[in-house]
Amino acid sequence: QKVHVLPQTVLYIADAETFSGHEECHEQKKARKRNSKETAIALEKLLPKRCQVLGLVTPGIVVTPMGSSSNQPQEIEEGEAGFALLFPKIDGVKIHTFHFSKDLKNRVFDESKFAEAGLKNNPDLRVVLLFGYNSWKSGATRFLHQIVNPLNEKSIILAGGQVESFTSLTSENSSAQPGDACGVVGLAFSGPQIQSATVLLDQDVADERTAEAAMQRLKAANIPERNTIGFMFACVGRGYRHYKTKRNMEADAFRKFFPNVPLFGFFGHGEIGCDRIVTGNFVLRECNDIKDDLLHGYTTVMTLIHFGSTK
Repeated sequence: QKVHVLPQTVLYIADAETFSGHEECHEQKKARKRNSKETAIALEKLLPKRCQVLGLVTPGIVVTPMGSSSNQPQEIEEGEAGFALLFPKIDGVKIHTFHFSKDLKNRVFDESKFAEAGLKNNPDLRVVLLFGYNSWKSGATRFLHQIVNPLNEKSIILAGGQVESFTSLTSENSSAQPGDACGVVGLAFSGPQIQSATVLLDQDVADERTAEAAMQRLKAANIPERNTIGFMFACVGRGYRHYKTKRNMEADAFRKFFPNVPLFGFFGHGEIGCDRIVTGNFVLRECNDIKDDLLHGYTTVMTLIHFGSTK
């Protein structure tokens, strides 16, 4: 008997070359450049219609082939590559996509939109993955601060970075096209059984020893490895250039300490995150009034998300 598990939420990430490559045009018998929306539509036709979808375009990706612990995670900084994470219904876990675009008429962000997205008045909110787009546009950094600052709570893991664009149709606000404004898209994970932790690898992490020391900090969070996924959000300035031509340094360090956790992510234009732990005991950290610095450059953010024990 075949058992089919339909995805309810999909996160797919591909590098820019994949989304702006060439395809053969049969009418004219020559290759033509396809646009990212065409590629996105073709991808999303493969998914259930009621599925929440978030698609991102980035300069490079991090992927564990087939999501299998038998495969090494790979940092792919050049060439065409991409992946899709398909989340089924998980007992006790809610996953929501959201999209906030900058309103050109108002300088102040309407925080009531947080409640609509499940990011406010939600005691079960545990993890928010945030992705800014069109970060080069005027006011983009200020807008990102308006989104991040109200969510900067010790009881919530925030992680992500700046991407080149987003292509998803289901999380897109029809009144604001991605090309016309800057904004933030993301996934919110809610559920009392979720445990999570992040560590920030700053510019001083520049060799195998310091990269592994950062992974030891993440390991010390004691997040269960079963039913857990890892995310890596790195600056385009890191990778093999930062580690003096040695490739896959950070992904290999992660694999050494988490041999059974698949790792996914991207190389982008700025990182979101800090050292923070949220567990079943809620917060393993003294709460104070000092807000963490969450926006960075030339860093890597490593994140673990545990979805609870499987029956």
